[in-house]
Amino acid sequence: MARPPALHRWWPVFLIVLLVGLAYANGLQASFQFDDWEVIVRNPRVQGVAAWWAAMPGMRPLLTLSYALNHEFGAGATGFHAVNVMVHAGNGLLILFLVRRFAAQPGELPARAGWLALATALIFVLHPVQTEAVTYASGRATSLGALFALASIAVWVKGREMPSGGASPPLLLYLVSPLLMLAAIATRETMAIVPAVLLLWEGADVSRPLTWRGVLTRTGLHWLVLAGALPAVLSLPVHGDPVAGSLATGSVTGNLVGWLRGIRYLAGQLLNIDRLNADPHLPAVVGLDGTGAATLVVLVVAGGLAVSTLRRYPLPAFAVLWFLLWLAPTNSLLAGPDVVNDRQLYVALAGPALLLAAAIRRLATRQPRLALAAFVAVLGLAGLATHLRNEVYLDEATFWRDVIGQSPRNARAFTNLGTALAGECDLRGAEQAWRRALAIDAGYTPAETSLRLLGEGQLPEGAGSCADRR
Repeated sequence: MARPPALHRWWPVFLIVLLVGLAYANGLQASFQFDDWEVIVRNPRVQGVAAWWAAMPGMRPLLTLSYALNHEFGAGATGFHAVNVMVHAGNGLLILFLVRRFAAQPGELPARAGWLALATALIFVLHPVQTEAVTYASGRATSLGALFALASIAVWVKGREMPSGGASPPLLLYLVSPLLMLAAIATRETMAIVPAVLLLWEGADVSRPLTWRGVLTRTGLHWLVLAGALPAVLSLPVHGDPVAGSLATGSVTGNLVGWLRGIRYLAGQLLNIDRLNADPHLPAVVGLDGTGAATLVVLVVAGGLAVSTLRRYPLPAFAVLWFLLWLAPTNSLLAGPDVVNDRQLYVALAGPALLLAAAIRRLATRQPRLALAAFVAVLGLAGLATHLRNEVYLDEATFWRDVIGQSPRNARAFTNLGTALAGECDLRGAEQAWRRALAIDAGYTPAETSLRLLGEGQLPEGAGSCADRR
């Protein structure tokens, strides 16, 4: 009996959603962590839709609106995590769509293109490095921004494929896709990389000739919208001066050197699935050392080879350039308060996932059983590592102990562990943690303040739960 066409077409969607649900089921019970308290819990501007509206105009309006809607519907931290998991599953489905369309361009058979897309999407959604954008509640800035950005690219691809007659292609290419890009930027500013990704897609599409006229026709409006959107974002009064703030952190050269170190760290995170660190707190690098220079050479060579071979070997070149493009706007010329975090890998991970899926598919042509075993092992290990990683987020003390286990010279981690222990009324443990933070960094103000308040019979902000029980 023939399989129903609808079921045959939709089973990859069901599989992605099912495996995301299984991998992140225990993450629904996670508590709020770190920035969550200031961004979500204690932020008066997101306590409801009315409060959000009164605070407009403001930075990242769609992100804060999503927080406000979560507060409106209740369910506490569980509600926030449930939305994050659904957003992550949605991103996996968009990666499925995009890779399937991309693989079909050079004439790949539909079945092979579909398998490559499914494998890439599954690796993308199950890799444990994604937990920081999913199980960490305020990581939604990255995952929700990615949802709009990937949707913008997907709609653009769909419109680009449709016949030129009729109203649908112009509607998708010149209205829906740019609006989704604006929504992505209104969620997280680094999603402004979307037009560059569209250029990459044009360059890698060997099914049609590459002409500047065609490229500008299909992507020009996105660049114009971006040119108008970024000055508007930077002019918001609540934003301050991001350029001045970044340069106060370090020079452009210093920021670039730090970014190179961050890239090395993130590359390691792709493989260190059992040693992930939510707060690596890498120290600033003053000058370009030998390792930094080697990293720069590798990036330049890899990027140059990918660009030069994009039309000849579109799939591996596209995957490499996708990875580099999505990492480009993260703390490169203008740095943020932290050199690196796992969230920066969120969308970029689709590039390495595509390379790994292609390697497994190539192995399958010679050793199908070995390829299947390797694929199942990759997904099994990734899913298990994600499930175990979610346990770190169950409470704040566990979260910060895990960070300290990975970076024992992190004064901020000891300070935040002290605050978490104070919230559990473990004041002796809190004092020890704060003193350890000062032993690492004698001038660390948050730890000094916490100890001073403790000596005065008070508790620092964030330890209110204990104060309520005393």
